[in-house]
Amino acid sequence: MKDLVKQSTEKGFTDIIVINEDMKKPNSVIMCHLPEGPTATFRLTSVRLKKQLKRHGNASSHRPEVILNNFRTRLGHTVGRMLGSLFHFDPEFRGRNVVTFHNQRDFIFFRRHRYVFKNSQKVGLQELGPRLTLKLRRLQKGTFDTTGGEYEWYYNHKTMDVNRRTFFL
Repeated sequence: MKDLVKQSTEKGFTDIIVINEDMKKPNSVIMCHLPEGPTATFRLTSVRLKKQLKRHGNASSHRPEVILNNFRTRLGHTVGRMLGSLFHFDPEFRGRNVVTFHNQRDFIFFRRHRYVFKNSQKVGLQELGPRLTLKLRRLQKGTFDTTGGEYEWYYNHKTMDVNRRTFFL
């Protein structure tokens, strides 16, 4: 992974996303923002691909608008900014594509939609897929380093699951 980070930085990439799977099902995502980090590790659940969604639409090549909901804490701002930077900051509104990252009770829901004008007063949403849920496990300063990396935040179930009213994102 360290070699991949080095080569990607030299070639001018801005992010690396690695999806881990277990028995052909994705279970975690590592996102590394280049060239200087941070690196986030998420648990990945409730993955529904485009084929599994009913009445899904076909995505166009237009750049989507990005909507970030409920990222209110300092950690939430960091994670929201990292997720928002995955997409181009100059959306093409003609395509009517929307990507939403919605934070609720420390779960991040990812959805991709197209808004459809039914008439001059009604607007509908058509899901384009995929649909998935992320849960932050670790946020590491700098690029990916498992041995000597400094963790900005990590999930500890023994101390963090005691109070169900405390949220971190």
